[in-house]
Amino acid sequence: MSPRRCLDRFSLANAMAGLALAGLLAGCAATTAPEPNVVQRAQGTPAPVPGPNAFLGPDYSLLKPGKDGQAALIYFAPGIQWSQYTKVLIEPVQFWAAPGTDVPAADQHMLTSYFYNVLKDELAKTFTVVGEPGPGVLTVQVALTGVTGAVPILRSVSVLIPQARVLNFVQSLATGSYAFVGSAEAEGKISDSVSGKLLAAAADRRLGGVQLRAAAQWRWGDAETIMKYWAEQTAARLQELKTRGALSSLPPSD
Repeated sequence: MSPRRCLDRFSLANAMAGLALAGLLAGCAATTAPEPNVVQRAQGTPAPVPGPNAFLGPDYSLLKPGKDGQAALIYFAPGIQWSQYTKVLIEPVQFWAAPGTDVPAADQHMLTSYFYNVLKDELAKTFTVVGEPGPGVLTVQVALTGVTGAVPILRSVSVLIPQARVLNFVQSLATGSYAFVGSAEAEGKISDSVSGKLLAAAADRRLGGVQLRAAAQWRWGDAETIMKYWAEQTAARLQELKTRGALSSLPPSD
């Protein structure tokens, strides 16, 4: 065998081992970020990120790749005195999925209402939730830009039965995603409620994990878990900004 082919096989084996470790770790979580498949990882291709959507419009161009534990794409305006903001105005969550989506209107309403409520619950732990703009008030705007449902029975089988769980893991090596799980994609922005100045924005997509206790999900169970995760992360990031004035790690600003 030629040295080049040996090197290619060695690189592919390393990529598979790395993805295997990532998959095992992700399996312990209720939700996970998309991963490159084994071929993309071998080629050094990064994980896919959400594409531009009309919700953020031109603000999408400000986004930069987030670091581990952050949204896929993020933006924070430099030089903001975050400690001045003690209140939040949360606008109703919108549904901006592509035309022809197979998510029924009733389910769209249920999902956006759920997202709004978990955002409100989490933000209310450290901010005063208000109903109108004013000094020291952040306006929080969020849209679901995509959602897919889990396949309830097959999802349970793929997680609970050991042989099926192995096959599910092999599937994740090939595609970067576990089988039969749901997903959600969203965009959000935070502005000064008086001036309208954009202070922060993000776009993210996450998948259901293979945590055993979450195996028996209903169709939108993974999407709800992801929205709960986003709400917790949003509240934690804003609290950190309010108390420290900056996040521990951010992409560089231009």
